[in-house]
Amino acid sequence: MAFADVNGQKIHFTDTGGDGPPIIFSHGFMMSGEMFAPQVEALRGGHRVITWDERGFGHTEFDGAPFTYWDAAHDCLGLLDHLGIERAVLGGMSQGGFLSIRAALAHPDRVRALVLIDSCADVDDPETIEGYHGMLAGFTSGDPATQQAVAEGVSGLILGDEALAAEWIPRWFANLEKHDLNLAGNALLSRDDVQPRAGEITCPVLAIHGSDDQAISVDRARLFTDAVADSRGVVVVDGAAHAPNMSHPDIVNGALASFLQSL
Repeated sequence: MAFADVNGQKIHFTDTGGDGPPIIFSHGFMMSGEMFAPQVEALRGGHRVITWDERGFGHTEFDGAPFTYWDAAHDCLGLLDHLGIERAVLGGMSQGGFLSIRAALAHPDRVRALVLIDSCADVDDPETIEGYHGMLAGFTSGDPATQQAVAEGVSGLILGDEALAAEWIPRWFANLEKHDLNLAGNALLSRDDVQPRAGEITCPVLAIHGSDDQAISVDRARLFTDAVADSRGVVVVDGAAHAPNMSHPDIVNGALASFLQSL
């Protein structure tokens, strides 16, 4: 496994290498860089494809201190520094999109384009945030029955696919043994609203979104793409939940390939 010392963290990453245009994928909450396996396979022939595990997830070893998505954005750019990459396309699913947007705001010169998969720039309403706090408390409660029930509910929300759930729920429990999920949860649930700054984004932006996403509606994706300078629209994946790149990879990979070629 490959690791990079970035901002005091030991970041786990994968890199296909090569001379193709670089794209770095940032994963969603509860997930890891492995969620982009279908995209790595599809794009590696023509692009340098990088995935990584964010603080609190996967094989990354982090310092256990509170952090924000601005910190995560600098982790992403710091990993690019480690790899000698000056400018890249940033692709992010859900929280991966949150940090990618912040990277584009903080260092627009480093971001060639943005691909947002079931993500947004605004924040959830207080009632929804309260519900997520309850789910987080249940999953970290230490009570096996409660934890299993929450995991099954979350799998329906994120994956919407029984086969994917069977693969990923054990990974979530393994992650819980290694990381304090409350730290990542606090970053998610206390994030700032950057929708008012959408007009500052000047690079091309494509959104890909599941039609049946119950966590972030398609309208919230459009709210962001409608406000940026160079919107390439929203590709709606019919029947997909919160992670269409996993449940409907052929559609997502086709949209990604067309967008990357347009750059």
